[in-house]
Amino acid sequence: MIEDNETIDEFLARHASDVEEAIRKAAATEIMPRFRQLAAHEVDQKSGPHDLVTDADRKAELYLTEALPALLPGSVVVGEEAVHANPASYEALQGEAPVWIVDPVDGTRQFVRGEPGFCTLVALAQGGVLLASWTYAPALDRLAVAIRGRGATLDGEPLRAGSPEPGRDLDIATSHPDYTTEEQKRALLGLWTDGVSPRACGSAGLEYLAIAEGNLDAVAFSWEAAWDHAAGLLLVEEAGGAHLTLSGVPFRITGGNALPFTASRDAATARRVVGLLAGGAA
Repeated sequence: MIEDNETIDEFLARHASDVEEAIRKAAATEIMPRFRQLAAHEVDQKSGPHDLVTDADRKAELYLTEALPALLPGSVVVGEEAVHANPASYEALQGEAPVWIVDPVDGTRQFVRGEPGFCTLVALAQGGVLLASWTYAPALDRLAVAIRGRGATLDGEPLRAGSPEPGRDLDIATSHPDYTTEEQKRALLGLWTDGVSPRACGSAGLEYLAIAEGNLDAVAFSWEAAWDHAAGLLLVEEAGGAHLTLSGVPFRITGGNALPFTASRDAATARRVVGLLAGGAA
């Protein structure tokens, strides 16, 4: 628990492992017992057939909504399922209190299909600035952690995104067409060109991790939901990567971004991807 007069940086230095433990316990208690064990009544649709929620999502978020503010009194939680129930709760991102941004099961479609490509995403932000993030893939037993100014690690080992190999096609994961407007579709079509190999994305959190590992060159996404992006954006940054919106400025978790946007292994790749997106939108 944060002590009197302790700064957020001091809190993270002392308690990042406690946050990790809370995330692992949420997964062990509420997610993994339901993996490949879901009954039909434990899966619901939200906005459509590609937007699913399960009892694992709901219960893991409730677990973290209790555990995380207990570690950092005065903090609040912005969770995907709570915002679905009460959209006004998203406005906490605009405030000054520390905010835990939680996606309990990122990659719910994969989870429902019994595939291991899902993760739990947690980020800590204050005043719109990302301070720390945790990306935990429980079925793969992989944990990536990023703390602003202190780098990124995967299972305790440093992560460096590096740069794409010169002359090789860029591997880019892109938004699912169901989540794009006609204008965004045109922008994304700019990636269908020589020197680029685009594909549909899976779990956003795991795509960001792939960039931080140097196994994916970039993503091009067309939606803003902070719980999908916050953890991964800081992970990519701290691994040496960069992110830019269509207007050429970094993505803001508080919203109002020009979409689509990219996160990439390095700044030069981010600029190249935005140029292609702008060309498609023109």
